[in-house]
Amino acid sequence: MEDFKKRWEITKNWQLLFPLLGIIGLLFSSFRLVNLFINDVNIYIKFVLSLVLTVLLIKLCLIIFKKLEHKWVVNQRWEIIRIFIVFAITGSSSLFVGRPIIKALGITKENLNIVVYYILFTIIALIFYQILLVTFGWIFGQFKFFWEFEKKMLRRFGLGRLLD
Repeated sequence: MEDFKKRWEITKNWQLLFPLLGIIGLLFSSFRLVNLFINDVNIYIKFVLSLVLTVLLIKLCLIIFKKLEHKWVVNQRWEIIRIFIVFAITGSSSLFVGRPIIKALGITKENLNIVVYYILFTIIALIFYQILLVTFGWIFGQFKFFWEFEKKMLRRFGLGRLLD
């Protein structure tokens, strides 16, 4: 355990919560993916496949961590896990918020061309993504990182004048 703490620059025991949350999130995602693609299989086989997929996803995350470690400025390595968790929660939440909003506006697949519907849905989800990203970043103690990330994203969208 001490090697793990040293590797991820964990100085306090409460910081272990983020690697644990990351692993739980990957386990849940793996199980959902296995259930999505494999229906007629025993639950034990699904569990084993989920574990295998989780290991693969952890390896992928570690590769991504290495690449982003030099790009993102953080004080300790474990904060990268916290940032990934914020991105995951924000992405899912923006879809959950976007669906009822688009429905409340009366926009459905039945009354619009399917392409137009998905374009509008993407725009609405993207608007809420921006708001939720900063909000969840603040909740998880990474407001400064996500505010800078948000400003960079808005500039790329050509909305930098809103920040001035």
